[in-house]
Amino acid sequence: MFNKVLIANRGEIALRILRACREMGITTVAVYSKADRDLKHVLLADESLCIGPPASTDSYLNIPAIISAMEVTDSQAVHPGYGFLAENANFAEQVQKSGFVFIGPDPDVIRLMGDKVSAIAAMKKAGVPTVPGSDGPLPSDPDTCLEIAHRIGLPVIIKAAAGGGGRGMRVVHSEGSLVNSIQVTKAEAQAAFGDGTVYMEKFLQNPRHVEVQIISDGQGNAIHLYDRDCSLQRRHQKVLEEAPAPGIDEAARQKVYAACTNACIEIGYRGAGTFEFLYEDGHFYFIEMNTRIQVEHPVSEMITGVDLIKEQIRVCAGEPLSIKQEDIKINGHAIECRINAEDAKTFMPSPGLVDNFHPPGGLGVRVDSHLYSGYRVPPHYDSMIAKIITHADTRRDSLKRMESALDELVITGIKTNTDLQKELVRDKAFLEGGVNIHYLEKKLGS
Repeated sequence: MFNKVLIANRGEIALRILRACREMGITTVAVYSKADRDLKHVLLADESLCIGPPASTDSYLNIPAIISAMEVTDSQAVHPGYGFLAENANFAEQVQKSGFVFIGPDPDVIRLMGDKVSAIAAMKKAGVPTVPGSDGPLPSDPDTCLEIAHRIGLPVIIKAAAGGGGRGMRVVHSEGSLVNSIQVTKAEAQAAFGDGTVYMEKFLQNPRHVEVQIISDGQGNAIHLYDRDCSLQRRHQKVLEEAPAPGIDEAARQKVYAACTNACIEIGYRGAGTFEFLYEDGHFYFIEMNTRIQVEHPVSEMITGVDLIKEQIRVCAGEPLSIKQEDIKINGHAIECRINAEDAKTFMPSPGLVDNFHPPGGLGVRVDSHLYSGYRVPPHYDSMIAKIITHADTRRDSLKRMESALDELVITGIKTNTDLQKELVRDKAFLEGGVNIHYLEKKLGS
């Protein structure tokens, strides 16, 4: 086991990693930008180093600075959290070449799953269900592209192979707009990701976003921690998540669990990861794999009792999985609401001084947050400032518990999206379960 881990992230996930390390007896090193010297995990870490100015490119995305910090502090491993460098294969490779351990998959696996075309090919080979598509990059010949669209059937969606986070996608409803849409998406992909490769898939009209949480040790052992529903999204950004996903066909569910764990074994996956699917009419369709811990991992932890961060650290230290599939049972239902520093109606960011922060509490309530009264939310980073998670025996009771938790939450001095979350957990269609990925945007009229 490692004796010192550097945390290459900020905010609530950095604090979450620090807590897990402390419980495991691992010394922690926090790196931070000049804007983040007052972050909670920086104040609590055994050691801390400033690695640059506020801009992410000069600090949290500065690979030489982070590796230098590991050298100076004699750290053994780095935990990247999510975002920033968490799925950067070059970073993982440079960490390994410098003699340290990257707490995540091998660089080649990150590259494989980071390229959507190669990821789909690998998943097909492993038996994971995929969306009907071009089965590879689109050629430059317009007639061939039209033939592919005919085979798939309109509408289709053009996607950047190197895309992510909702960027690099364009829906095509007519043959007349297909060729131009491909050209525009290629140009946007080249500008945004440095890779103009695009592919085509069938555009599902009203799917849900359901994902499967896995953990694998790279030694032939992989398990799943059931599924999550993340369909409440705005502009491809998740707003609220729950586990397990309500109203899923049980036969399809068990089949996809087996396919995901089998895929992990086949590609030699090590660490925590998530298979993301579109789910429609009783069928799962793979869209991508996140080769890292995710924002919404707490709902899976709450229904299984498994600490994903600890298990992630263990397997990346070379230990086999400490749990078997038969040890894991679903216990109740969990809901997570993301609390962002933004206007609940306009969604404009709202950085600034937090005058007062009072988190909710009580049985079955978990708060993952780096906030405290007197903390100043900087304008340079993602606006998420807290995650409120509730757990109860049933979905209905978990939602009622979330209602109370959101009513109890106090954050003053800045605007937050708490009022939107209060509205969502009381929304009639959401209470019934199974809303699709377009529901929230239609509700908001955006």
